[in-house]
Amino acid sequence: MTQKQSVRSVIREYVGITFAAILMDIGVYVFKFTNHFSFGGVSGMAVLLEELLPMSASQINLIINMALLILGFACLGKGFGMKTAYVTVLSSVLLNIFEKVVPLSAPLTDQTMLELVYAIVLPAFAAALFFFENPSGGGTDILAMILKRHTTLNIATALLVIDAVIVIASFLIYDVKTGLYSVCGLLAKTMVIDKSIEQMKLCKYFTIICRNPEPICDYIKNMEFTKEDIGFLRSKKCFSEKFIYLRIGISKRQRMVSVS
Repeated sequence: MTQKQSVRSVIREYVGITFAAILMDIGVYVFKFTNHFSFGGVSGMAVLLEELLPMSASQINLIINMALLILGFACLGKGFGMKTAYVTVLSSVLLNIFEKVVPLSAPLTDQTMLELVYAIVLPAFAAALFFFENPSGGGTDILAMILKRHTTLNIATALLVIDAVIVIASFLIYDVKTGLYSVCGLLAKTMVIDKSIEQMKLCKYFTIICRNPEPICDYIKNMEFTKEDIGFLRSKKCFSEKFIYLRIGISKRQRMVSVS
């Protein structure tokens, strides 16, 4: 990959990360904070602590995330990715900007289930985009990175326990209705993230049978592919000495279209 292609790739990654952070914060600020949905993560902690402290959820979210960011650099050093730091700072600052520019003291509608759907889908889709671009979404993910480095704990289980504690606390701090909505949110968020990641990471392959495979191989190799784009490119004789088949694996749908 040339230097120009490398710069273009970095810019594309950060544009994608920025879009995902904005999408996540819209879901959190507009739909999650106003309805007191607390189905895990730092934003869930902020929703609970807002009821106990003389601060807004956005401010609490900023303080917790900055504390986790400092802890991440202290514990992980160079192993702490710049993308994760960028997401953590950007997301925290955006929430406070939203609070100043578009102050909300009540839900947008009186349809709680509708707002729950948006509170789930927007941050979940953003989380899948983060996974696709390889940064952590910050927050409790930083704790997971620290635990992974320094302990033998099962990270997925640890994060699930943290989220479950936050959801249970919502029953105590708010009411049963809010707690039940938070339980539904936690379960649905997991499924949406899994399905979104599955679609984004979908890999396809196709087979070409021809007499002269060299021009096809040269064409594909000269395109702007990275190692992640092409899973495999193999050729093998079949049927007779006159025919050769090419098996090409493409990990991104848009690349599949450009090759075909």
